[in-house]
Amino acid sequence: MRIAIVNDMPMAVEVMRRAILSSSKHEVVWTARDGAEAVANCQRDRPDLVLMDLIMPGMDGVEATRRIMAASPCAILVVTATVEGNAAKAFEAMGAGALDAVQTPTLGGDRAAQGVAAFLYKIDSVARLVVDPSEPAAPVAPRPNDRAPQLVAIGASAGGPAALVKLLSGLPADFPAAIVIVQHVDAQFAPGLANWLNDVSKLPVRLAKEGDHVEAGVVLVAGTNDHLVMGPGGILSYTADPVGCSYRPSVNVFFESVLRCWRGEILGVLLTGMGRDGATGLKQLRDAGCHTIGQDRATCAVYGMPKAATELGAVVEELPLEKIADALLRRLCPTPSSLPVHLQPI
Repeated sequence: MRIAIVNDMPMAVEVMRRAILSSSKHEVVWTARDGAEAVANCQRDRPDLVLMDLIMPGMDGVEATRRIMAASPCAILVVTATVEGNAAKAFEAMGAGALDAVQTPTLGGDRAAQGVAAFLYKIDSVARLVVDPSEPAAPVAPRPNDRAPQLVAIGASAGGPAALVKLLSGLPADFPAAIVIVQHVDAQFAPGLANWLNDVSKLPVRLAKEGDHVEAGVVLVAGTNDHLVMGPGGILSYTADPVGCSYRPSVNVFFESVLRCWRGEILGVLLTGMGRDGATGLKQLRDAGCHTIGQDRATCAVYGMPKAATELGAVVEELPLEKIADALLRRLCPTPSSLPVHLQPI
């Protein structure tokens, strides 16, 4: 991949440049010292991937990400010196279209090699998204139509944190369905994402733990770099398989497991994101008779995943982000006037 580095610290730039050049698969095409320079460089010479710092003099990484995605969209990976200290800004950048975030590698020290390896692994993961290989769909068994609690399964990637804030803030505290979210985000940032969403949601939001049961009125968020899956009885767990999957955690893997194991009504929602993850899983949900919603082009930070789903015929309703919460409420909490005459209360 052709990679650009945006960072005002010469030492950090040099460490990243050396790490990138240690791999024959990538090259550094330019560097920038601030957000404004990065925006201009992207318009002149758009790279495959931008490594974006968050804190810089002048235009910061969040605003630079927003402007690049508007004028010269490309893959952006946030690279920050401190995951914990800059978590809120990292989520803002991901809301503006950045794909993920990783710690800035360092020279020397016991953990230097580990940090470089994690850095290169994240770049290689993004490279697979940019290449966007098609992934074979796993066979899915028919889903029995037994009566059980309702489940909203949501997938998101680039731009997802901000979209999830908007969606969850529109749901009431007495929302009757369980919600499970698979957002492409590194495990380091998952706890901060769950806390951030919990602060704006009227529903409790927490990370999904191994062995959790989904629960009506509770929002669970995938919390590791392995795939979140549902097993018999609606029990959640994590698995490394499929190992070769480009997306971790994968929306497709989760949607397919839900279709196999959940016995109640399922609503599938696919939000903003780069690539195609979630498209085949959403199609399988629709083919099984589930209601499916895709975010529309105008409100997506990156119209990739919902576009792929729409092209597959996986989307029943394509809606602006601000209307998705209302659509869920209409579907799950129908008013008397929307019920058939024989079901209306007397």
